[in-house]
Amino acid sequence: GSSLEPEECSMEPPAVPGEEEEEEEVPLSVAPGPVGCQLFGYVGIEAVLDQMKIKTMKTGFEFNIMVVGQSGLGKSTMVNTLFKSKVSRKSSQPSQEERIPKTVQLQSITHVIEEKGVKMKLTVTDTPGFGDQINNENCWDPIIKYINEQYERYLREEILITRKRKIPDTRVHGCVYFVPPTGHWLRPLDLEFMQRLSKIVNVVPVIAKADTLTLEERAEFKQRIQEDLKTHAISVYPQEDFDQDPEDRALNDRIREKIPFAVVGADQEHQVNGKRVLGRKTKWGIIEVENPSHCEFPLLRDLLIRSHLQDLKDITHNVHYESYRVRRLNESNRPG
Repeated sequence: GSSLEPEECSMEPPAVPGEEEEEEEVPLSVAPGPVGCQLFGYVGIEAVLDQMKIKTMKTGFEFNIMVVGQSGLGKSTMVNTLFKSKVSRKSSQPSQEERIPKTVQLQSITHVIEEKGVKMKLTVTDTPGFGDQINNENCWDPIIKYINEQYERYLREEILITRKRKIPDTRVHGCVYFVPPTGHWLRPLDLEFMQRLSKIVNVVPVIAKADTLTLEERAEFKQRIQEDLKTHAISVYPQEDFDQDPEDRALNDRIREKIPFAVVGADQEHQVNGKRVLGRKTKWGIIEVENPSHCEFPLLRDLLIRSHLQDLKDITHNVHYESYRVRRLNESNRPG
């Protein structure tokens, strides 16, 4: 007495062309059939990835990076090397005031970089004057103020009754901190800065101008920095608390063993074995920037761009910005 006969909902494969009853093929997504009849086969769910890719390529995306360190550590050169373009500019003839800034003055430069049809709005924020003075007390205050101002700007746009479909994102997604290649321990200034900034932004420490150290000195200096970070409970990126699954933890553990990256920056090409490579020319040879046996710049580039760029943005939005948003809304809701 069932209204649905078994043969009407048969799951047998369709007839092979050439047999007696050859039927026209009908896509499974639009194949007619009684309610409750399950169909197994290709649906096309993975096309969602293509839709997301096409939409992202049309709209593009934003990435904001900050570089912090003393003058002369190669911050501008490193950013140019990172994106293989002149995204960080230096004045050709700096005046005396520009050479020795009295305070930390933040300078932001925005470029639109396009590669294989993908557009990225890149904002590089430089911090000239950081750590250059004899008395560097509270020299991190302008940097903290700038980062919080970007959170505040995003928050004000977000709480509007009529919001923009796409809120401009000027929040700092990553801060690359350049440690001077002293070969000793971290300075109190380095520890204080990373301790304060790691709570509000993703901090990635690097050893600047690593070609001034021997391989033994580099390994010993890196180990001392890791001990300093562990002793002072400074959580640099990638943070252990935010690992999503065992695969992410395994990958990030390998990265954490290498931090801080010993990097060398160069924005000039040289001829090596018939190939044009980025590098620094010295009397005894050429230091190839993109050669892992010469320096760890490829590891830094992979971390910031190839493997963890979206994760940097996600942690900025879901962790650092969220904590700022909660704090600000709690302050505004307190009775007068």
